[in-house]
Amino acid sequence: MIRRPLTDKPAGAMPLPDLNPYVAEHRSFGREAMSATDATGWRDRWPEWFGRAAPLHLEIGCGNGFHLSGMAALHPECDWLGIEIRYKRVVLTARKLRGLGLHNAVAIRFDATHLDSLVPPGSLSGVHIHHPDPWAKDKQAKHRLIGRPFLELLAPCMKPGAELRLKTDFPPHVDALLEAAGGLFDVRDVRTDVAIQGPPWPDDVVTNYQRKAMERAAPVHAAWLT
Repeated sequence: MIRRPLTDKPAGAMPLPDLNPYVAEHRSFGREAMSATDATGWRDRWPEWFGRAAPLHLEIGCGNGFHLSGMAALHPECDWLGIEIRYKRVVLTARKLRGLGLHNAVAIRFDATHLDSLVPPGSLSGVHIHHPDPWAKDKQAKHRLIGRPFLELLAPCMKPGAELRLKTDFPPHVDALLEAAGGLFDVRDVRTDVAIQGPPWPDDVVTNYQRKAMERAAPVHAAWLT
């Protein structure tokens, strides 16, 4: 299957520019938000963009930015890329980064299936995936992110021993990750309810989706791989 890259329409090319106000805000936001087009230009130069050489972490599906901003604040010694497809979520994340004065993170409108266009091989110290779209119906399963093809794309982008963290309230995602990980990752720990058992890793930030799941008493699962 041919993967089509996510592209950004130039200013003035939107047929209904007022339909989504976040498009214009994303374009003009500044340092905390980045387009897919700009991000691919920095693929091999993230240390230059951040102004230092530091461990690079990626969050896939940064949502409203609670986790990305929280982890960037907890770990100022690391640099953080957060990717989302929706303009609104990228802008909301960028707002949080700016509000906290964080310069070690950026929100990018980007498609995770083109990860090799965003970062070079062996560059990531950690990857964090939170509540990816479940595509819950059987006929939708082909659209799910987590599977062997994605892990084969992801693994070469990571340093030896780099960690992969997943949190989700959709158990089939954990099953798919563990099934697809063979020969690419080692399983360190799996939790079936982080509200009761705690997260498997030593540091954690509750995401917006995680909070909503907890409010409806849905267990949040976690898997930690290296």
